Amino acid sequence: MTRHVRIVEVGPRDGLQNEKTQVPTAAKIELVDRLSATGLRTIEATSFVSPKWVPQLADAAEVFAGIAKKPGVSYPVLVPNLQGYERALAAGAREVAVFTAASEAFNRKNTNAGVDESLARFAPVLERARADGVQVRGYVSTVLGCPYQGEVPLAEVVRVAAALHAMGCYEISLGDTIGVGTPARARAMLRAVAGAVPMAALAVHFHDTWGQALANILACLEEGVGVVDSAVSGAGGCPYARGASGNVASEDVVYMLHGMGIDTGIDLDALADTGRWLADLLGRETGSKAGRALAAR
Repeated sequence: MTRHVRIVEVGPRDGLQNEKTQVPTAAKIELVDRLSATGLRTIEATSFVSPKWVPQLADAAEVFAGIAKKPGVSYPVLVPNLQGYERALAAGAREVAVFTAASEAFNRKNTNAGVDESLARFAPVLERARADGVQVRGYVSTVLGCPYQGEVPLAEVVRVAAALHAMGCYEISLGDTIGVGTPARARAMLRAVAGAVPMAALAVHFHDTWGQALANILACLEEGVGVVDSAVSGAGGCPYARGASGNVASEDVVYMLHGMGIDTGIDLDALADTGRWLADLLGRETGSKAGRALAAR
């Protein structure tokens, strides 16, 4: 098991995009700046998708321009196609992420395209990014279940992840979008994908609908994964899963890792302070058990 884990903080993007409370641009900038001060090395800042799809992140260009870029910290942004990539590049982004799903039904419901069609849309993005010297990360959603078709064939998860890696994505994030995975299934999924994509190029992204996210992460750590996606204060969640409690909280992941002697380079107290600040901003209780425990000391 690795002795260092890189946390990819997705709160400013995957966290906020599903929040019903409209967050002001200045607050989004402050959130990213606060996260930059915690020791995080990768913070997904925003998304350059159509405002019609994600109105919460319609101010992507303003947010990206306003954040204080800290040396040594990456600020990737999500893009759906070449048009989104060009907007991101014009805003100054030097790393982007593309997203698809292993589920045909999920892709058609949410992007009006099948899996292969969505991969074809990314080909010009990857080609341009190579020419521009821009890194591209790939997301594969619904790796352990789909809200529309139920079970997702493991062979499809492997195929889609391998296709994104072959196209030039330096890292593939495997996402349990609706949070239905359990440790044994998460382990089996990761092993299968690692047979086609090097483990060093894989990351895991678990939602915590059934309270299994930390257990799933641990199972994957034991298999050798070294990158974990999470969202400060457990922000966000999947709008397609009733009762979904959001992304796994970054504070809880860091607490677990530090307790196992695994280095993250992150100041847990500063991260928890940021989580409580965000929870207050959103008008809810923090989704981080570690944050609440630290505040109660």
